[in-house]
Amino acid sequence: MFILSAFADEIDPDPKKQVDVLKACGVRHIEFRSILGTNVLALTDLQIREFQSLLTKEGFWLSAIGSPIGKIKIDDPFEPHLERFKRAIYLCGVFGVKNIRIFSYYPPDNFDGDWSKWRTEVMKRMTQKCELAARAGVRLVHENEHRIYGDSPERVTDLMTTLRAKFPATVIGAVHDPANFVFCGYDPWQGWLASKPFLVHFHIKDWIAKAEHGSLAGEGQGRIPEVIADAVTMGYDGFATLEPHLLGGGPTGGVTGPELFPKAVAAFKKILDGAGAKYR
Repeated sequence: MFILSAFADEIDPDPKKQVDVLKACGVRHIEFRSILGTNVLALTDLQIREFQSLLTKEGFWLSAIGSPIGKIKIDDPFEPHLERFKRAIYLCGVFGVKNIRIFSYYPPDNFDGDWSKWRTEVMKRMTQKCELAARAGVRLVHENEHRIYGDSPERVTDLMTTLRAKFPATVIGAVHDPANFVFCGYDPWQGWLASKPFLVHFHIKDWIAKAEHGSLAGEGQGRIPEVIADAVTMGYDGFATLEPHLLGGGPTGGVTGPELFPKAVAAFKKILDGAGAKYR
């Protein structure tokens, strides 16, 4: 069963507009990255309560806290970032959600392309976060973001294999974002094969190499129809979060807009139907 969700801030900064568009699309979950132009971890408690009230009133839930945790350079100070991570854990309790989207760090300045020099530090920081997540009863879902340690199929496998040796799938798992593999110049099918053994979450975004914005699902090079068909065969049961980037995207998020977002949802539903997937 695929549960449809969305990075609703791609629709509009206004949370009411986000909810209205998603309701019309038949999508009732949000991966909470930002509202009102402010990142989820920077929102005040009052803003959090107001957003929670809106979700409850409209019959919406969260699929994940779409945090930016891990989007700092690997040699940046870790303790302040760990405090931000604790805020994400706190918000899981507020919203009754189990998943926190995370990343595995950008390279330092003057990076020579050799991640092996920084692997130990990456694993140390990721392990500390997993330990906190395990104690809190939440799950970290790692996205294969551009330029981070875990952006390549090989390093996704390394990261997940290393962490899963210590922690179960209820603590750490892989997000498969097909567009990110294309954008980074990796074979998206190899990316899928790397993600598949550790898969707990999908981000639905398609891309054509060297393009300036995303494509509708199935119209890019991410091999989404084949990936979804394979996921159906393996009995995938979890969220698929729409993150189309149809008007552009960058390190802090993307833009699709209220007119194009319904088309993105329809395109993905067509793929799900073609694969014989059950979804809601």
